[in-house]
Amino acid sequence: MIAANTLAGATTREQILRVARELIQTRSYLGFSFQDVADQVGIRKASLYHHFPTKEALGIEVLREATQAFKDWTAAKPRAPEAALESYFRMYRNGLHAGAGVCPAGALAPGWDCIDEDLRRAVRDLRNTQILWLGGVLGALMPAGEVGASAAYVFAACQGALLSARMTGQVEDFDEAIEQLNLSLAR
Repeated sequence: MIAANTLAGATTREQILRVARELIQTRSYLGFSFQDVADQVGIRKASLYHHFPTKEALGIEVLREATQAFKDWTAAKPRAPEAALESYFRMYRNGLHAGAGVCPAGALAPGWDCIDEDLRRAVRDLRNTQILWLGGVLGALMPAGEVGASAAYVFAACQGALLSARMTGQVEDFDEAIEQLNLSLAR
């Protein structure tokens, strides 16, 4: 549950999005309801419909915000390729709360057949944004022919490391997986 001081000062819409993102990352998209969001925000369920007509619309906006946050993160501070990759791993570890949560995009994968195409597109957009950025970073670190597959591999390994750490509740499981990923990249 999000602490009340985290929501203080935020608009109702911002509160809804924060709560929904946390629920997606900790319970999965299929593991929460509009009522869960309303209860944590402290509003009536009917009030959610004023901001988001459907759960899918809420999920899409959470993913759009996550995609924009990633773009903002990559633009905020230019980094050398090695430092950028290490920052990416730290962003997964700390920003996505390894051991306690998963990536909002990854949290939708288990219910893939139960979500609509617009929501799937938002998941793919977040994935593709990260893979494009990883391709640029890895392109500076390894031979050009390996970059596309390596970017997808790094993304998938980070997602898997988050899931593994979530299963055990141990951030150390994430760290061990990323250590092996680093060894495999042969930079």
